[in-house]
This record gives sequence, structure tokens and C-alpha cells, in this order.
Amino acid sequence: MILPDEGHDPLVGPDEESARTALLERFPDGAEGLEAYADILGTKAIEWGLVGPREGDKIWSRHIGNSLALADVLGVGLEVADVGSGAGLPGLPLALARPDLRVTLVEPLLRRATFLSEAVEDLGLHGRVTVERARAEEFRRRFDVVVCRAVAPLERLLKWTTPLFQPAGELIALKGLTAEREVAEAQRAMARMGLDAEILELRTAPEVEPTRAIRVKAV
Repeated sequence: MILPDEGHDPLVGPDEESARTALLERFPDGAEGLEAYADILGTKAIEWGLVGPREGDKIWSRHIGNSLALADVLGVGLEVADVGSGAGLPGLPLALARPDLRVTLVEPLLRRATFLSEAVEDLGLHGRVTVERARAEEFRRRFDVVVCRAVAPLERLLKWTTPLFQPAGELIALKGLTAEREVAEAQRAMARMGLDAEILELRTAPEVEPTRAIRVKAV
């Protein structure tokens, strides 16, 4: 297990350091990979404009911690699509913490898809994580679960992703404070599609801020 005593960044605040320690203890088998990915997010992802320059001191407490909130709600050995993956959130943290998952990162923009391909190579995830440069609504494949973070309002997201997880799969979208409003706005669309939604209250560890997600599946 990697602990934050030797070589940790003295400029990282206590909240970030406590989140890092908690997450590495929570997922010891993925600790080395999560450390490497955090380094990628804090350097290359910022240089490429995929993470804001002011987010460098929130890599663990916000980005990785938020993504790993989904680790406990995904079944074992599933095929997972991360739609609009961007810098690899939440797909790459999930793949690193849950080696039983097979993850496809779906990203339409060339620059981001290139970043993801290089990250998968650097993290040694070939064979279990693939990158597809495609728009979700144009991608033709079925998955057990579709996950996403900060992509689009739920009603629009359903138009793009429903073919990827129906009839037996589900969508789990990290949403935070907008969850109830987005579910209410999407009610008619979900009724037409035979879908139902629930709001999940999630927390990876006590040291990491809680978050929320919307889970959508067939009635």
C-alpha cells in the first residue's frame, strides 16, 4: 500500500492529502495505478487543457474521489462504457480500482481520445480498457452499465445512451445537486422509453466529500 509519508507534495492541502490516503487505503490493489493516474491528471491533463489549472490541488478530493464513488454500485465482471470520458473520468479510476471491470472510454474529440489512448498505455491497461473515438449516439454496442460525469442533462443523455444499455443494462450518471431537477425534467421521456430512475447517495470514504448519482434502468 502506498501511503503519503515519503515523497508527498508539501503544497498539497490537508483535505487533498487525507482524501489521497483514504482512497489508497480503500483500494490497495489499485493504489499504484491510481497514484500514476493522479500524476497524469495533475500534469499532462492540465497541460492539454482537459483539467483546469486551478483543479491541480483537487485531483484526489474531487476528481478521483468523485469517480470512485461508483465503485461500490457496479456489479462484478461487467462491461462498462464511460461516455464523454474526457480525461478518463470516471472510467479510468474505476478500471484501476476494479480490475474485474472491462471498460470502454467513449470520446468523440480527437485531442481527448489521443490523451486517453496514451494514458491507457502509460497505465498498462491495454486488454482491459479500450478507447473509442465516437459520439455516444453513433456508437453501436451494448454494455451492462453506462457511466458518465458532467456530460449533459439527463434527458439529453438518455437520447444518446439508451441504445447502449437497453434492454437489460443501466445508466449511472454522476450528478450532484442537480439530480432531482434532472429526473423531474426527464420523467416524460423516461416514461416513453419504459425507464425508471433513482437517486443514489454515494460516499467513497469518510474523508472524501459525498456525491450523488442518477441510476436509470428499464421498469
